Amino acid sequence: MNGLPFYVGIGFRHITNLAALDHLLFLVALVAPYRLRDWRQLLLVATAFTVGHSLTLALVLTRLITLPTPVIEFLIPVTIVAAALENLRHIDAPRIGWRRAVLAGSFGLIHGAGFANFLRTLFVGPIALPLVSFNIGIELGQLVIITTALLLFAAADRIVSIRLPGRARRYRATAASLVVAAWALTMAAERLPW
Repeated sequence: MNGLPFYVGIGFRHITNLAALDHLLFLVALVAPYRLRDWRQLLLVATAFTVGHSLTLALVLTRLITLPTPVIEFLIPVTIVAAALENLRHIDAPRIGWRRAVLAGSFGLIHGAGFANFLRTLFVGPIALPLVSFNIGIELGQLVIITTALLLFAAADRIVSIRLPGRARRYRATAASLVVAAWALTMAAERLPW
């Protein structure tokens, strides 16, 4: 039986691996409208996503619900497009309180089912320790990705603000959201379940 470090490592590697591009793109979409000083609001949004995906992960792994893999794999990039479009819709007001957190939590429900499909092949026997350990790894990986994206966006804002004072965050968030949405649309088209 593998212990906590094993599943923490699997969770961390799963979320930070370039093969998990859909999850990476979603996290970039979550971070895109924020600045360093908005970290509290971003923490609320990221926590809501975590709660959503952890709930579905547990429900699917314990077989309390069953979800069709092709539909879930299609819906994951759809949530990325929706998150990016939400950024564009509220480009001048990213701190819109609980609404964004509820949206992230809802999308987390779908992403959790995707994690569960990956994990189902690894779990043999009791799932409590592997499930908690995997979630810890996922959260550590998300923290690394979110922090890295936030720092890169802060650097981009600094560079852009030299030429466009006061508008750097708006242009950067728009550009990042458009790139993420386009990439995710391509993924969704490749994963059509019908």
